[in-house]
Amino acid sequence: MLSRLKFNTLRNQMLVGFLVVMLIILTFVGGITFHSVSTLLKNNAEKHIQQTAIQANGRLEGILEQINSLTTLVSTNQYIQQLLLRDIEGQPATFAERQALPPIINLVQMYTEGIKSVGLYNKDGARLYPLDESSLRDKVPEDWITMATKKEGSLVWFGIDPLDSTSLVAIRQISLIDRHFMTGGYLLIRSDRSKFALNDSLSEEEERETVLLLASDGQLITSNDETISQETASMLAEGGGDQVASIGNQSYVVVKQRSSVTGWTLLILTPVNVITEGISVLRMTIVVSAIMGTILFTLLSFFLSTLITRPVFKLIKAMRGTNLGVLKSIENVSSTMEIQELNYSYNKMVDNINELIQLVYEKELSRSHTELKALQAQINPHFLFNTLDVLYWSLLDKDEDQLAGYVVAMSDLFRYTITGPNKSGWVKLSEELEHVKRYLLIMKMRFEERLDWEIESPPELGDVDLPRLLLQPLVENAILHGVESKIEPGRVRLKVARNGERIAITVEDDGVGMDEDKLSSLLEELESGKVTSSKDSGVGIANVQRRLQLFFTGKDEQSAVMVIDSRKGEGTRINIQIPVQGGRTP
Repeated sequence: MLSRLKFNTLRNQMLVGFLVVMLIILTFVGGITFHSVSTLLKNNAEKHIQQTAIQANGRLEGILEQINSLTTLVSTNQYIQQLLLRDIEGQPATFAERQALPPIINLVQMYTEGIKSVGLYNKDGARLYPLDESSLRDKVPEDWITMATKKEGSLVWFGIDPLDSTSLVAIRQISLIDRHFMTGGYLLIRSDRSKFALNDSLSEEEERETVLLLASDGQLITSNDETISQETASMLAEGGGDQVASIGNQSYVVVKQRSSVTGWTLLILTPVNVITEGISVLRMTIVVSAIMGTILFTLLSFFLSTLITRPVFKLIKAMRGTNLGVLKSIENVSSTMEIQELNYSYNKMVDNINELIQLVYEKELSRSHTELKALQAQINPHFLFNTLDVLYWSLLDKDEDQLAGYVVAMSDLFRYTITGPNKSGWVKLSEELEHVKRYLLIMKMRFEERLDWEIESPPELGDVDLPRLLLQPLVENAILHGVESKIEPGRVRLKVARNGERIAITVEDDGVGMDEDKLSSLLEELESGKVTSSKDSGVGIANVQRRLQLFFTGKDEQSAVMVIDSRKGEGTRINIQIPVQGGRTP
């Protein structure tokens, strides 16, 4: 019962963890989606507003370009050019000449809607048309006249008429073509302010947008919202770039468009809530989708966790019911593929464990027998040494000193070979050479005059470490396969020399040697690690080579090298080079 409670607690913790991860993922994905879509909606809305501003400004500039074209025709009219030229030359226009001006000047009013009046003034500002004696300086400020003069014939729009707030004023300087475009006079155009309201430029869907038109000096020319004051309009015009501005309790996205013809600024104010209508719907959609997704994920997670954990709990219960002795396989507890795989893996593991238990048991039994044999085997070397010792003293009593020496050499040889003075496998070079001398002494007893030997080694190299029984197999190989196969007396020579940081050990004989084919075959077998011979030829060499590879595993100067050189009828030479510092215990 306690186990089931712990398991259910673990399942609930996992479910809560899955839900937290799912909520994090939903929040992250929802946030990215909302940000991306809202940015897209805002960009589209701003592009739409900007397009509206461009269209409204284009319509305004179309009207102004039409006025500019008509006033250009008037200012370049030949009659007006001649009239102003004579006025500069001191011949003022007569009353009759001034009466001929209306058909020419009224051309602007005839073809342009909203033009209240067009006045013609000479260079000094005296009015030539209409027929009165007023001055241009009585109509507009002096700096306006100066600015129009600097524009050299371009139509300059200034804004609201100082004498009539319902009119807009524009001035064009008339340049005399025959006098190198010098100032001959001015045209003063007064336009109806209401014609620039631009209310009809907005579609029905855009009626919620506020359109402001400001002159270059910041004066509010026209607006489709009467609640926008001159101060507010100036503040909006002074702001840099597109911005979000608050007017009262309403926030607006402000889009500006400056006219290249007049220098006037067109402002379009769109309520922020109009732009974000789609974003609010999107936000609500994402929230509702997240809630529904969380509910569905919770239900599905609970169902799936129950579907998975219940068979797992049954499997755990069956595993806990297994005896502590020999493990038993269990039956299939679920039809789910994953649980079946777990069940199969568990049964396979049980079978492997049972096999390992049996194997360990057999190994333990075998080890017990081996230890018993090892204890018995320890008696045999001591028996051998004691027997040789008795034989030695017996020979001394019989004055067989030479045979007694051979028995001592044989006893030391067996003792060195069987027990070894160093259990780590390493000996001093001097110890190994002493062992080789004892072996050669015994072989001398066998071959008598047919065997001669020589060992040459500097005393200072006696403390060099090398693997035990490394040289004796090479000397044995030289005797058995070199000297023994020879009818005449043979010689075995072992030489030790230092070569830098390495020790060179050479074992050579003057026996029968080997031809090139046999030598090549031996080298190939040593390379492959498989040495075969009816007379065990080369087995000792293979053993030496393998031990060199095991004890000296370094590279370059730390490695060991063995070179074999043999010639038919001349003998065999084996050269070993090992590092002075020694190697490692394998």
